[in-house]
This record gives sequence, C-alpha cells and structure tokens, in this order.
Amino acid sequence: MAETPESRLIFSGTCPDCGERQATPPGPLPDVGDDFDWLVRDYDGFRLFMMEQLAARFPERRRWTPGDIEVVLVEVLAAQLDQLSDMADRIAAEATLETARRPESVHRLLRMIGYDALEQALQRGDITREAGEDDLRTMEKLEQLWLRSPHKMDEARHAGPRAIHTQRRMVTLDDYARRLEDHPLVQRAAARLEWTGSWHTVFATVVLWDNHQLDDKPAYPEDIQQQVDRFHDERALGRPPWEAQPTVRTILQPFLNAYRMVGQEVVLEDAVFVPVSMAFSLRVASNYFRSEIVREVGKVLGTRPGGFFEPGRLQFGEDLHVSDFLQILMAQNGIEHVCVNRFKRLGSQFPDQATSGRIVLAGSEIAICNNNPSEPEHGYYRLTLHGGRRG
Repeated sequence: MAETPESRLIFSGTCPDCGERQATPPGPLPDVGDDFDWLVRDYDGFRLFMMEQLAARFPERRRWTPGDIEVVLVEVLAAQLDQLSDMADRIAAEATLETARRPESVHRLLRMIGYDALEQALQRGDITREAGEDDLRTMEKLEQLWLRSPHKMDEARHAGPRAIHTQRRMVTLDDYARRLEDHPLVQRAAARLEWTGSWHTVFATVVLWDNHQLDDKPAYPEDIQQQVDRFHDERALGRPPWEAQPTVRTILQPFLNAYRMVGQEVVLEDAVFVPVSMAFSLRVASNYFRSEIVREVGKVLGTRPGGFFEPGRLQFGEDLHVSDFLQILMAQNGIEHVCVNRFKRLGSQFPDQATSGRIVLAGSEIAICNNNPSEPEHGYYRLTLHGGRRG
C-alpha cells in the first residue's frame, strides 16, 4: 500500500516550455521486525498474521472489509502459503522411515539401512517374479501391494530397523557358520579354530546344495543362478561368471573375503560324508500295494525336501539312531511291522549296529544315504516286503 507521490512542475529560466517534473517519494514502510511465529502452518494463522501487520503499519485505517483489495491479496497469499506448508510437511515426512507414507520412499529408506524389502517379499511369496522380468517391474508390483495392503508396508517398516541389529560380519565362529548358511548354495555350515604353526586358521566346513563338493562344477539350475545373483547383487559382490562353469568354492570365496575379519585366514572345506547301509523287513497291510509302500518309504527316507536325508537336515556329528527310522516307518499308512536287519556304516570294516541301534558320528561327519543304484558308494537301503498286494 504505497502512497502515490505528489509531483510538481518547476520552470527554470525564461523558457515557458522548459519545465521539469519533480516527485517526492513517500517515506519507507515500517520494518517488519522479527516477530513472525514460525510455528504458523495453516491458512488461519497466515491470514491473522498478515492482517495484524496491515493494522500495525497503517494505524489510521480503522476498518477493513472482505472487499478491500488488500484483504483479498492477504487471503490469496494465506491460501497459497497453506498449500506450500502442507507440501513442505509431506516432503519432510518422506525423509524418515517412521513418517514416510509413499511406498517408494519406504523402500528407498529401507535400502539405505541394508534391508531389501523386495527380496523379503519374494521369499514370503507376497509377490512373484516372472521369467525375464527386471527389478523395476518387480518393484512396481511391491509398491502396488503396499498401496493395496498398507499393513504389509508397516511390517517392512518395523522389520527393517530390527534387521540391522543382526551381526553380518564374520567375527566369532558362530558368525562364520551363520553367514555362510545365508548363501543360497550352502545348506549347513560349521567353523572351528586351529593353530596351524604360525597363526590361528578358521576352518569352515560346509554342506552344499544337493550335497555337491566345493571343487565340483555342477550344472547350476536357473533358479539357483537367480538366487545367487540376487544374493551377490545385494552385497555388491559381483555376479559369478556362469558361462565359465565356476566351482562352488569360486562362487563362495568373494562372499567369504568380503565379510571375514581382516588378517584372519579362513579355509573352506567339505563335510565328511559317511554313507550308511541299512536293510529293513516290512510287513504290509493286506489292503495296500507293495509299490505304494516302496514309494512312500522312498519319500520319507530320501534326499528330496522333507526326506530324512535331505541335504542340510542333519547336523555335523549327529548320530543315527534305529529308533528314528522305526518311528518314521511305522508312521506310514500300510506298514504294520518293521524289523531292522542291517544298520551300519558302508564298508566291510565297520560292524553292524542293528543290535546297539546307534551309528556314532563325530566332528564334521554327516550321514548320507542317496539310495541311487548307480552310486552305491553314497549309501543305500534295502527293503524286504511281506504281505500286502503285489503290484
């Protein structure tokens, strides 16, 4: 509200046309001062403050109406400031994990603390990754899931900070075992510390996927390759050169070097597999086919998921007990009686333990029984069936 300056003409000399217009500008506006309440965040607060400033600057003005141009401008500015204030609050809220509401912000903040919500959602089955699908498309699926089910995003919001308290460095022997078991190729791991003459060396013993050996060059299935690639990408380890058919040791070594303690020598070694030889006599119920019994026994004593000899299920040095096999076999429908005819380590030099009912293992030994006719050296069992139906 600047005042219009008054101007006047001044003629110098005798020429009536040589006049000069001079204007005296109004005095400066009063200082605003530093009395603004910085906690004002809404329309009413901004409007009230600006109207108070108008009244203080122009005390001679006694009445303000909604139709005054000054009041209209004040209300327009107050509305705009209210929107900008709300925008600033929303932007500031997206900067912290506790207050963020947009799925992309929550995912970005979780990644900053080392928690991959995308990988966790894939493992839980909340979303699926199609063949050949890139991470961007999979991330869009996760964001859509969080928009439809906000509680899923809240679960990740709370799980992320808890996950960062998990020790991911390999410091103690238990750390070496746990971290190696995180790798998709490792089913079970154990570590021990030995003096090797000049320093202490950590020997990490591993049971690998499908009971492979560290120096094998297996044919890696596509799903295994994808799991390993994601695992290495999350830890910035670099993807294995699959086209060169790397050994399992070659794949594990970068992960081990990245997380072990500096100056600590770590040696990877295979578990000591102990093949066992067993023989059982089964009495089959009269209303069951023998082929059904053979198939069910193959499942419960096999190496597939859920089988007794599934890779990684047995602990290092875990003894085998006849009672466990009796319990498993008697739990199957159609088996009325079980008799143990042979229960021993594979090899003529080892005695039969059918009477004692226990095969003693120690250290890094793990029992195996693949029951593959083409590889009897990896353990086998024989079934003698009585009763039941043929076929």
